[in-house]
Amino acid sequence: MISLQPNKGRLLVAEPSIIGDLSFNRSVVLLADHNQEGSIGFILNKKLDFTLSDLIPEVKKDFQIYNGGPVEQDNLYFIHKVPNLIPDSIEIKNGIFWGGNFEAVKSLIDNNLILEDDIKFFLGYSGWDPDQLNSELQSNAWIVIEDQDHKTILQPNNADFWKNKMKELGGEYLIWSNAPENPSYN
Repeated sequence: MISLQPNKGRLLVAEPSIIGDLSFNRSVVLLADHNQEGSIGFILNKKLDFTLSDLIPEVKKDFQIYNGGPVEQDNLYFIHKVPNLIPDSIEIKNGIFWGGNFEAVKSLIDNNLILEDDIKFFLGYSGWDPDQLNSELQSNAWIVIEDQDHKTILQPNNADFWKNKMKELGGEYLIWSNAPENPSYN
């Protein structure tokens, strides 16, 4: 599998070789931005043990919260597919948007005008300095792929997302799709 160049909207799939990295082991990261100043992304498949109403009690819906990455974990971020409802959204790619007016989001949720498969919330984000991501790519920590099915990015429960990406990559990655998360359990 030949890894693509990192770009806004592409996915970073953690190589099996980064076992032991608590933040990124078995992660799939959506690159929300990538330019000469660095890269920003959100881990799509690391569900946390609390919901939006745990963090913002006035929101009465239990939308799942994900670990977006190790940077600014005290801040809430979101991606979504409803820019017509959320002002100030920034398009990432393929109808997936980042951020926007959070007061509008709270109102939409309270009025049942936005569903959990329309939006995904993260505590923190993944960030790389300009040369940091390239260095990690050269050390084979990540595989960069196109997101062939952008609809799966917002699915609320995608615990098998990394495993499924390993299967899609095929070849030598197939064996990793069924390996235990901690090889010492084997």
